Amino acid sequence: MIRRLLAVAAMAVACVAHAQDYPSKPIRIIIPSTPGGGTDYIGRLMGNKLHELNGWSVVPENKPGAGTALGLAEAARAPAQGYDLVIGQSDNVTLIPLLMKVAYDPVKDLAPVALVATTPMVLLVSDSSPFKTLPEVIEAARKAPNTLSYGTSGTGGGVHIAMEMLQHAAGFKMQHVPYKGSAPALADLMGGHLQFAGSSISSAASLIKAGKVRALAVTSPKRNPALPDVPTVAELGYKDFSVVTYYGVLAPAKTPAAVVARLNADFNKLLTRQDVRDALASQGLEADPVSSEEFAALIRSDIGKARQTIATAGIVVQQ
Repeated sequence: MIRRLLAVAAMAVACVAHAQDYPSKPIRIIIPSTPGGGTDYIGRLMGNKLHELNGWSVVPENKPGAGTALGLAEAARAPAQGYDLVIGQSDNVTLIPLLMKVAYDPVKDLAPVALVATTPMVLLVSDSSPFKTLPEVIEAARKAPNTLSYGTSGTGGGVHIAMEMLQHAAGFKMQHVPYKGSAPALADLMGGHLQFAGSSISSAASLIKAGKVRALAVTSPKRNPALPDVPTVAELGYKDFSVVTYYGVLAPAKTPAAVVARLNADFNKLLTRQDVRDALASQGLEADPVSSEEFAALIRSDIGKARQTIATAGIVVQQ
């Protein structure tokens, strides 16, 4: 018993010492999407602000692929020392592992560090589209099933699930075209290769503001402050429709608890700053600082709800 207590005490001292020395080299933030999207914006913003706060060297690195799962898999394999972080979201933490075979278990292989923000998705057409409202799109899709195409950031992602839920609720069918991130999907929407697309508000905000795409609806229960004139799907006749995504920072499992606690405290400090909150709000993101334990509980709860939703809606994603 004494030996066990001494071993535990030694481990605790080692963790504290590790945290005091941390970081002794650059910290990598893996961004599991292409440059220019909402996840990229969040990763670079939080990396830059962490550097401003502490003077640490923080290096963002884009790792797109496998519907944003590739970056999570790389983080899960990284040494658990606090030098490899990843921007996770509802897509790759909650949904994709339920719908596709991936090389990580989001609960066992990753340690939640900090919840950054939550946001709805926005449903879009190009500025040259003949569709002015979401009901017009739905009516056209009902009349000609699978002739209209919609783009998303990847198979099994939040937008894909939201669109499958909407098609199920409204009785229409479109052709799904998955991309490696929101940016290429939105580019094809503007280029006329797609008739419809879904995206995070942060990915589409600048294009909406520039008038290059038209926002038809958001998927949250209430209108988003960044798009106050855009109705919710629920307002348009689909009561209780709600799909909201979260973004957060995760680390490899078994990262020292003291390091996770330090990072959580620093990220939460940033999320209370007005400049950071304003930067997130400009992209339709609502800052949401909580403890790492609360973030972990949110993930577990979200996985449970998603599993039930997928079964109820009969959503099947090809692997």
